[in-house]
Amino acid sequence: MKKVAVVTGAGSGIGAAIARELAKRDYHVVATDLNESAAASTAAELASARAMKLDVTKAADSIAVANSVIETEGRLDVWVSNAGVSKMARFTEITEEMYDFTLGVNLKGVFLAGQAAASSMIKLGTPGVIVNVASMAGKQGRVPFLSDYVASKFGVIGLTQAMAFELAAHQIRVNSVCPGYVATPMQARELAWEADLRGASAEDVRRLWIADTPLARLEEPEDVAKVVGFLASEDAAFITGEAIAINGGAFMD
Repeated sequence: MKKVAVVTGAGSGIGAAIARELAKRDYHVVATDLNESAAASTAAELASARAMKLDVTKAADSIAVANSVIETEGRLDVWVSNAGVSKMARFTEITEEMYDFTLGVNLKGVFLAGQAAASSMIKLGTPGVIVNVASMAGKQGRVPFLSDYVASKFGVIGLTQAMAFELAAHQIRVNSVCPGYVATPMQARELAWEADLRGASAEDVRRLWIADTPLARLEEPEDVAKVVGFLASEDAAFITGEAIAINGGAFMD
């Protein structure tokens, strides 16, 4: 029987790449997204997959997905909390609504999804793996125009450690990954936003990001997906509570 992996925010970008990587590793993938048609497009590419709609800000949604997976597949081995949002603005111009939205998806969403996944794994009595997608912005505040995003991703790294500590007794490993400048639809929006805020061109900002990366290129979603695949595997059987940097050297700790 195939192992089963749930991926949130799997409709595009990093989430879609993670879904593809886990499928290559012979997982049955449940691709979830707020945009169900986008999740379905990802699932359609894979040999063994299905799609579900998931709003990570609603506890009932994550619980429903986890319950459906157990009822249909009889197991839940891996849960990847990838869904995330960003919107660039100067610190003094971020509204309460913007802050609540960013932390609602990026931190509360990871918390609620993690609860649903862990509760299901504990109920099944089987070992499991949870991977939370953070960011190099979760390790440093030297990130312009993203203070609410920085706060949310620092929170994800702390939450990951707390989850790993408590869930180890149930043989559930919890780690986070911290990407850098990843070439995704979200990044395309951020290029335009940062260019506007800097009074520069998007190409100028792109060159700045590449110059900030010692390996001298923008990161690809597949760079992240391969590390998630490793963390889900037995090769990482003694790794938990870690925040793995995947950023081409843009931030080293």
